[in-house]
Amino acid sequence: MVGPGLPDHLAGLAGTVVPALPGVPLVFLGLFVGAWIGHFETVGWVSIGILAGLAALAWIIDFLAAAAGARYLGASSRAFWGATIGAVIGLFFGIAGMLLGPFIGAMLGELSGGSNMVQSGRAGVGAWIGMVVATAAKLAIAFLMIGIFLFQLGFGHAGVTA
Repeated sequence: MVGPGLPDHLAGLAGTVVPALPGVPLVFLGLFVGAWIGHFETVGWVSIGILAGLAALAWIIDFLAAAAGARYLGASSRAFWGATIGAVIGLFFGIAGMLLGPFIGAMLGELSGGSNMVQSGRAGVGAWIGMVVATAAKLAIAFLMIGIFLFQLGFGHAGVTA
């Protein structure tokens, strides 16, 4: 029962780290398909609701963390959008691009608004910290979701369902 959703789980876990991929929603989709294949007998609707709530929480964290990190260090909305665009462009430059893209994008966004180099650098650092915190939180939520699913599978075979 776990097997058919496994590609979605793996794509989802990759997506929690790689920007611009809907990681946690893919994990949820894989878990939902796994529950559906089992006719929601082992993993019931209560568990699916909890998993959906966790997926929504991860989506909110994804948007708020980068903005909060940039705002905490005094960045404008241009820095946030620059970091987002930098993260997407960074995908094409491997790991270095994924790490530096949001930083460079936030700096360029802030510079385009007329900020000085110091303020732009602070915006870049804030956006990067926010992205790292968001990635760690999304990864933790994705593993929590998989753990809840596997826990339900284990106890479902023992006759206990939620």
